[in-house]
Parts: sequence; structure tokens; C-alpha cells
Amino acid sequence: MTFKTFWQNLSKTKDKLTDFRDFSDKFNYKTNIHLRFVDFDMMGHVNNSVYFTYLEIARTKYWEEIVKWDWKKTGIVIAHAEIDYILPIVMNDKIAIHVKTSRIGNTSFDLEYQIVKIKGAEEVICSKGKTVCIAVDYTTKRPTNIPEAEKQKMLGFEQL
Repeated sequence: MTFKTFWQNLSKTKDKLTDFRDFSDKFNYKTNIHLRFVDFDMMGHVNNSVYFTYLEIARTKYWEEIVKWDWKKTGIVIAHAEIDYILPIVMNDKIAIHVKTSRIGNTSFDLEYQIVKIKGAEEVICSKGKTVCIAVDYTTKRPTNIPEAEKQKMLGFEQL
């Protein structure tokens, strides 16, 4: 005699960590981040506020190396920043951050991030984040259109 249960009819869904693992395949840019002693709290892991500093370091490298943003003409401010913490980063971890432009509007664009621990050839996702960036005119201190050269570099690199 076989008993059928309600649970047998439910479709199988991936857990949250599986979704984050799939997320990593969509990035074209990665940079290593060096951990500093000051990054760690009394629990022995990187303090949650430091993650935003890591995102800042990664996006600055991305803008310098890939986008070649001209800071003398147009600035950028962060309008929104968010992060999901998945696994802690502890002393002696080797980490890297994947960065990508995921949306481009007229005056704003979104950057997505993934912080990973490097364990041999494998990457283990520690967190994922997002920032909404606004192009700003230095003289008016108001939002301005994203410069066309930078916009085209982001579109081309990310193949949006």
C-alpha cells in the first residue's frame, strides 16, 4: 500500500543559496579585495558596515578599468544601497567582488555586486548587493544625463 501526501504534489524549489550560486554566472568583471585587521569585529568576522566599503572599492575599480569614467566632467552619487548577507567573511578568507551594470536609464543606472570567498577554484557566495547610481553635474549639483561615452562602454561591456 502506498500513501500519497500533500508534499509529494508540491513542486521542488531551489533554496536561497542555490539562487545566489546561479547569480554568479552573469558577471563580466571581478576584482580581489584585501581584508584588513580593522574590518573585523569582536565576533571575528567582517563587520556588516564594512561590506559597503568593499562595494565602493569594487565599483571604483570597475569605473576606472572598464567604464573609464571622466570624474572631471560628471560625478556620481549613490541614491540607494542594499546588501543581503549570506555567509560571514572571517580572518584569512580570500575574497573577490563581481560587479555589473544591470540597468541604465537617462540619469541613473544600477550596479549589482556579489562578494565571494575564493576556495581553490571554487567561489562561495557571501553576499549580494545593489546600488542605484545617479550622474550629477558638478556646477548645478543636480542629476544630469549619463555621459554618452561612459554609457556606451557600460552597454558594450555588459552587452545590455
